[in-house]
Amino acid sequence: MTERKPPGVSFESFVDRQIRQAGERGDFAELPGFGKPLASLDAPYDELWWVKGKLHREGFAVLPPALALRKEAEDVREALQTARTERQVRALLTEINDKIREALRRPPPGPPLNLKEFDVEAELTQWRESRESRDSVGPAGS
Repeated sequence: MTERKPPGVSFESFVDRQIRQAGERGDFAELPGFGKPLASLDAPYDELWWVKGKLHREGFAVLPPALALRKEAEDVREALQTARTERQVRALLTEINDKIREALRRPPPGPPLNLKEFDVEAELTQWRESRESRDSVGPAGS
C-alpha cells in the first residue's frame, strides 16, 4: 500500500520519490516485457487497443462462420504435412469433411463458403508421396 502524500510536499516530487525508491528496491526488475521496446509505440492510437489485445491473448477470432471454416480447412491442409500416420490423416480429413458437409447442407451466414469436401483417398495418396520423397532424401548431411 502506498503512503499518503505528506502536506507541504508537491505531488510530483512525492510520486518521483516513490518511483525512485521502488526502482532501488528492484520492484520493476521482474516485470513482463522488462528491457523490451513497447510493441505499439509507433502504431496510431486505437481506443479499443486493450479489447483487441485481450481477444488476441485469449485466441478469440471474430470471423464469419464461413470464413472461419475456410481458415480451419487451410489449417487442416497444413496439419496434413506434419501428420505421422495414415490414421491421423484420415481423422483430420473426416473431421473437416463433416464440418464442410454440414455447412453445405445449411449454409452459414456471411460470405459464400467456396469449399468442397476433401477427397480423402487423393489426399492420402499425396501424403504418402510427399512422405516417400522426404524419406528418400534422408536427414540433412547424409
